Amino acid sequence: MRAYVPSYQIISPSSLGEALGSLAQDNGAWQPFAGGTDLMVLLEAGRLPQKNYVNIWNLSELRGIEVTDSHVTLGALTTYTEIQDHETLRAEFPMLCQAASETGGLAIQNRGTIGGNIVNASPAADSPPALLAYDAELELVSVKGPRTIPYHSFHTGYKQMDMRPEELLRAIRLPRAAKGSTHYYRKVGTRKAQAISKVCFAGLARMNGDQIVDVRVALGSVAPIPIRCMKTENALRGQTINAAIVAAGKSALAAEIAPIDDLRSSRDYRLRVSINLLEDFVYQLSSAIR
Repeated sequence: MRAYVPSYQIISPSSLGEALGSLAQDNGAWQPFAGGTDLMVLLEAGRLPQKNYVNIWNLSELRGIEVTDSHVTLGALTTYTEIQDHETLRAEFPMLCQAASETGGLAIQNRGTIGGNIVNASPAADSPPALLAYDAELELVSVKGPRTIPYHSFHTGYKQMDMRPEELLRAIRLPRAAKGSTHYYRKVGTRKAQAISKVCFAGLARMNGDQIVDVRVALGSVAPIPIRCMKTENALRGQTINAAIVAAGKSALAAEIAPIDDLRSSRDYRLRVSINLLEDFVYQLSSAIR
């Protein structure tokens, strides 16, 4: 039997201002539609909410990658392919490029957007852990004007965000860090491609000799939201790498994440893999100084 497909309406504004005006109408009845790689899955399954959609795909104000001395800013409609092809991102933000390369297949990478990956709010998404480790900021816009928030405070619960119905994600801003940091990204899934992650780990650290001067750790698929593990970071920051410090970091991480059993994996597997990845990350920092 053919699946029931809800009726819907879609409009294509010619400017960002026009799009924001549409989103502000009717108390949240209108929602943005960009690459559509998530929404079309729901449509095919007959589970797309019966709402009106604002097609933002052609809005130039949401496109482009801007590089300044202090930041790299990605328009929300930047695709995974564009991320992988950008020279500065490849050189300075390799974890984001790796996440982009492991998101779906080539068709998804050509159409899917970094903004859509964020606001879809899946705890298993590939790019959020890298964005959290890179201390990203989000620029949200509405008819009332723009506002900027740190990405680590954006996800407030499962599929819940600090984002009003009339707001649109315009850009993602990444601070450019000093050279010499170690970048560590691992996605663990059933297959190398076209698979939702069981655990996704991003780690970034800067060393002074054998001391961890600064460190950031973020994970996906182990909590209701992509999580920046600040207690784990505090257990490692300023410490000299040894077995006791690694054990302290692993203990902090185990207390900070909240994996569950589901169709893709088990709680115990996710917990063990997360701890193992943290240990591997820290010991790679030690290896990097030899």
